[in-house]
Amino acid sequence: MSHPNLTEYNKKRDFKKSPEPKGGNSKPGSARFVIQKYDAQNLHFDFRLEIAGVLKSWVIPKGPFTNPADKRLAIPTEDHPIDYIDFEGVIPEGQYGAGTVMVWDNGTFKNLLEENEEEKSLEESYKDGKMEVWLEGKKISGGYTLIKTNMGNNWLIIKKDDKEADARRKPAKTENESVKTGRSMKEISTSSNGKNE
Repeated sequence: MSHPNLTEYNKKRDFKKSPEPKGGNSKPGSARFVIQKYDAQNLHFDFRLEIAGVLKSWVIPKGPFTNPADKRLAIPTEDHPIDYIDFEGVIPEGQYGAGTVMVWDNGTFKNLLEENEEEKSLEESYKDGKMEVWLEGKKISGGYTLIKTNMGNNWLIIKKDDKEADARRKPAKTENESVKTGRSMKEISTSSNGKNE
């Protein structure tokens, strides 16, 4: 049975035509995250955190970063099924979100607010509009704050000034291969079947 939060996700997609995973088949694991590079109408990155049985998701137009002086827009999108954490492939033309998807980075994360005096759950933090997480990825590590703004439903993502901060590094532009398959966006888009691998 599909998670109730996945109604919008499932309604937008025709799973007979799209290789994307349908919600309801995955089992929750440890706190995991994925950053997917996504070449659809425009090139952007999707940031997803495993929370309460789904992937809470944001579009980060300018991509992942390690400079604590930066604040980047994070636009929330519909919840995605946990299976989406492994999705890499091509969503065909005519389908919602048509384009090429890469698993740019993945790993686990810790809820930093649980380690401080506030001790809020991830679900509570999300509802309150402020989250602090420590990412342990293959490309990106360190503390990040996600905070909801008063500009509509948008959030900001901010790098914490910690040992993983690096103002000179430009990961979104310079680190171009999938951590799942080692492929480039072009290799994914021109694969024989374009399906999730």
